[in-house]
Amino acid sequence: MYGLSELPGGLRVVTASMPHLASVAVGLWVDTGGRHESASENGAAHFIEHMLFKGTRRRTAARISQDIEGIGGYLNAFTDEEHTCFYSRAVASRLPELLDVLLDMFLESRFAQGEITREREVILEEQAMYRDQPAELVHDLLNEVQFPRHPLGRPVIGTGRSVRGLDRKALTGFLQRRYVSGSTVIAAAGNLTHEALLEELRGWRHRFRQGPPPAPPVPPPLASGPRLLLRSRKTEQTQVALGFRTTHRRDERRFALRLLNVLLGENMSSRLFQVIREQHGLAYSIQSTGTAWSDCGDLVISAGLDDAHLEKALKLILREVRRLVDRAPGRAELERARDYAIGQTDLSLEGSEPMMMWLGEQVLGHGRIIPPEETRSRLAAVQPSEIRRVAADFLQPSRLSLALVSPRRSERGLDRLLGSWI
Repeated sequence: MYGLSELPGGLRVVTASMPHLASVAVGLWVDTGGRHESASENGAAHFIEHMLFKGTRRRTAARISQDIEGIGGYLNAFTDEEHTCFYSRAVASRLPELLDVLLDMFLESRFAQGEITREREVILEEQAMYRDQPAELVHDLLNEVQFPRHPLGRPVIGTGRSVRGLDRKALTGFLQRRYVSGSTVIAAAGNLTHEALLEELRGWRHRFRQGPPPAPPVPPPLASGPRLLLRSRKTEQTQVALGFRTTHRRDERRFALRLLNVLLGENMSSRLFQVIREQHGLAYSIQSTGTAWSDCGDLVISAGLDDAHLEKALKLILREVRRLVDRAPGRAELERARDYAIGQTDLSLEGSEPMMMWLGEQVLGHGRIIPPEETRSRLAAVQPSEIRRVAADFLQPSRLSLALVSPRRSERGLDRLLGSWI
């Protein structure tokens, strides 16, 4: 079902054959993102993502979208802290056209000065849009307080100052350093074969900029906590993001952490949802999310609520966190969480696009394809005592950060509340 090849120069090609599907999804992945930028380059990876849609030697910006949409497909991209991906999906017979457009964008974008000037304004508007969304802003603030003076603490989209300072020389220089064969993965899934994709790429292989993957980024130091950051805004709700520094994506404890997150706040059966919403009615929505990067990670609890209920909600949240540290979950509760996590893993791989995303993340994140059955077996082996152990490892006051976007004007009382949890 899976195929993985490394071509001369380090370019990797990974596929999942899903012959029962009508579609194919293709992604061009680069092992680069916001954390690979210097302070003056902040936002460069995201800016480059935008620019690859703005015209090549053969296509205008309009023609790029027309050539994909005109065959019934769609085209998109994203940039995160460590990866950039350009991807497209259409019926399987259109694979050559998808590749032609994606590779033309990837290898032949012009970076015309007029397009850079216009797109800079688009990105500044995008920044303004996110600043106007407190539920988005609070996560940027949490990163800032969790990772002070480190690239992970800066917004992937950049700041107004940094984006205004990114000229053509800075953008193309970053592109030439980071968009090299050793950092690139071509992932495809759907109604195709590995051999067919390699054949389609035959005429393109020599056009990739040759180079090994750049050196890994500098890991963020683990600051002592708890830490708190408040941004005062005239809002109807207080937005809360409470984070704990955890561990990297290859840590063997990741399976126990995955189940801990389900128990704590990933779904409607979770402890936080039941306590904060169902028992006390303090929030419409509350959830926890785990993220793992190459050398660190975090577990973030987020909610929106009436500011008058903030202290009560924080006490209840921290009480549930402490329960995981103090006492292993019961086997019945753990089995429900395990079945949920395994079911979500299976459901997440049903389509060509989700499978392509999973392939790209596997190869860039782990250097290999970890079969789903291996993940299932590792989740199935987690014991209640392991949940308590990882809770004790990571859900500690020294690893805690709290960010708020709130109508309140002062942090007074919150520092004492966090401090009393120690």
